[in-house]
Amino acid sequence: MAEAVTTEVTASIQGVESADSKAALVQAVARLAALRHPDAIPTLIRVLGYNNPGAAVAAVDGLVALGAGAVDSLLTELDGYNYGARAWAIRALALIGDPRALPVLLEAATADFALSVRRAAARGVGAIEWQLLPVDRVAGAQAEVLQVLLKVIQDPEWVVRYAAVVSLQTLARTTLTHQSTILTTLESLLIEEPTLAVQARAQWALDQLRSQLSP
Repeated sequence: MAEAVTTEVTASIQGVESADSKAALVQAVARLAALRHPDAIPTLIRVLGYNNPGAAVAAVDGLVALGAGAVDSLLTELDGYNYGARAWAIRALALIGDPRALPVLLEAATADFALSVRRAAARGVGAIEWQLLPVDRVAGAQAEVLQVLLKVIQDPEWVVRYAAVVSLQTLARTTLTHQSTILTTLESLLIEEPTLAVQARAQWALDQLRSQLSP
């Protein structure tokens, strides 16, 4: 059975490499991603730089399905010279939620020039699987995330601010230390935030948190 799976992975990788059109590439990547096999990781990462959004989405889906097993390779292969590949890789890391990606996500949330990448990173820092970090590192990492989110809620793009509100709500559920700061921040957004959608999301987060955190 294992040999049959390996053979299928090899054939699917060859299908990606031999695809002769954009549509064929998307289909080939989707087939490879569906196998959820670690041997597919290098090829899926290469696809992120092919300038084919459909194939990149399929590759991201495959990498996210592989989860923690794809993180080291994604971090190693982050391409500073191919912005498109880097942006897709950051999206994958944000969806996986592995704390090893936290430094990259924190930087992208505040400094990336593409709003879609900042939004993905802002959501990603709120979805970190904290139980994967050593206990003695969690408090410091959460404090760092909070400081970055407090900057991100000032982002000029409302969709990025919206993502930051979602992450603030998520963070409040996982830390006792910062709940008061997060609640105060969300309350301020009800007055200071110019976009109604972000205001509404902040109100919803407040309502949910007050219900969940009340004794």
